[in-house]
Parts: sequence; structure tokens; C-alpha cells
Amino acid sequence: MDSKSLFKLLLPLSVAFALSIVANAQGLKIGFYEKTCPQAEAIVYDEMAKVMSVAPTLAGPLLRMHFHDCFVNGCDASILLNSTGSVPPEKASPPNLSLRGFGTIDRVKARLEKACPGIVSCADVIAIVARDVVRLSKGPYYNLPTGRRDGNRSVILDTLGNLAPPTFNFQQLVGLFSAKGLSVKDLVVLSGGHTIGTSFCSAFSNRLYNFTGKGDTDPSIDSEYVPKLKSKCKPNDLTTLVEMDPGSFKTFDSSYYKLVAKRRSLFTTDDTMRSNPAALALVMRLANNQAEFFKEFGISMVKMGNIEVLTGNQGEIRKKCALVN
Repeated sequence: MDSKSLFKLLLPLSVAFALSIVANAQGLKIGFYEKTCPQAEAIVYDEMAKVMSVAPTLAGPLLRMHFHDCFVNGCDASILLNSTGSVPPEKASPPNLSLRGFGTIDRVKARLEKACPGIVSCADVIAIVARDVVRLSKGPYYNLPTGRRDGNRSVILDTLGNLAPPTFNFQQLVGLFSAKGLSVKDLVVLSGGHTIGTSFCSAFSNRLYNFTGKGDTDPSIDSEYVPKLKSKCKPNDLTTLVEMDPGSFKTFDSSYYKLVAKRRSLFTTDDTMRSNPAALALVMRLANNQAEFFKEFGISMVKMGNIEVLTGNQGEIRKKCALVN
């Protein structure tokens, strides 16, 4: 199926989702806690400044946690819930096993509960923390609407088809993002989150050692870059971490797009953006215009943070983020 046909197929679906997102997001607003817990966002920032001063590598996982929460049943903090009974929760799903920072979320939430008991949701904590780790990594600050409420369902099977594996091609990514009400522009811009953080070799080693099942290397990777990656990642390596944006993996900047343009990105999901003319044009523009990337990243993060949110009387405000009340 060509990209035009794909867009026609997905358009009704994406419009429906976009409308539901807008309807739900009407319950969110900037300064939602202004009267009920006016110091809420300052408390989160203060805690995250302390965390980042000693553990800056948590920025990537905490940003990714927000993505993984929102893409599965909306931004409702279901990613934080422990299992109830015999049903494994979302956090037990393979794509979520590499997430870190759950203790940091608990630490922030505990301080908020001390200041304003039962007021600030765990879903908002995840969203604010994601914003603040970007800011503390020298990235942009953006005004974030709050007022999300927490869900009470977290089931491992819900992650199937909702979290993109690193092997997805462009059409598969477009389909996933479109189903969440997100555009190709959002896809390219939000992929820029890979400018901070690391990845296990196992997430991309097939591109180095067995791309088509014949012991070959993905020809789309820059041939001069392959030996460098192979020197870090041996076959069947399950423990080594590699910087997604070598040289500045602790700094939120636009150099990720320069790597994509040079065919030096780690994942097929990164590299596949070069296969679409519109996506590639945006990649090249953002690579050379960090101010535009920062502006667009804030816009797309707010849009993603509106996916299927619970507001008003929906859901609850959890006292402890790993447990329903």
C-alpha cells in the first residue's frame, strides 16, 4: 500500500481519535492547580533538579515513560500500576522493561501528597516530570495543561499494538501515530526525544548482525559507522548500553536529526524517516534549526499529553502511584 492510500485509510480513524482527544482535553488547562496546590509545579521542578544533579541519565527513561503511558489507554498513569491479582500490568510488557525512574515518580508524588494531599494526579506528575527533565537537560520549557486524573486499569495485553518496536517502518509508525490523533510532523518532532538517553544493544543489534536473517548488516546504516557500533555491541549482547545521540546524550539538542541525516541513527524507526520526502525535509530543517525544534517539540508534547485523558469526575487521584485507592 502506498503512502497516499495509507493516509486515506487512516484519515477517518485519526479524525475520530483527534476529536475525542480534543473533547477530553477540554478538562485540562494551564495552571489547573493554581488554587488547590499553587506550589505543585515548583515542587516537581525542585525535586527533579535534585534528582538530575546526581542522576542525569534518568532524563531519557522518564521522558519515555510519558510516551509509553500516553500511547496505552491514554495519559492516565497506568504505566505506574503494579499488578492486581494474577494479571501482569503494563510495566511488565517487554517494551517497558527498560524503563527506569519509578522511584523518582514516587519521590515526587510523596512530596506533593505532603504539601497537598489527594490533589495532584500521578498522570500529571508523569507529564510535568517529562517536561522538567527536558528543561533540565538544556531543552525547551513549554506551558503544560494539567488536570489529568488517574486510571485504575493496567493490563499487559493493552500494550500490544500500542507501543512501536524499534523495527517499525514508516507506514507502521504513521498508522500508530495517526490512531492516536498525531500527525507525521508530530512523529518526526517527538522522535527527537531520542536526543537524550541510551539503548540496549539488543534493541538494534539485528541491524548489525542479522538484518535479513542471513547474517548481514542493514545497508541503510552508514558503512563507516557500522564498525563503531559493532565494537560496542557484540552478537547477543543483552547488557551493554549505547548512547542514542553520541557526544551529547545528556543534552537535549537537535543533533539527533543530524545523525538521522547521516544514516547514523540506532533504530529502524529513526532511519525510516528518511524514506518519506516530507519527513526527511523536516528532519533536515530541524537538524539546522534548533530553535524550531524546541518550539515544535513543546507543541507536539502538549498534543501527545492530551491523548484520551481522564478529567472531571473520571478516574481518581491516586494516593500512591503504584496502587489504586
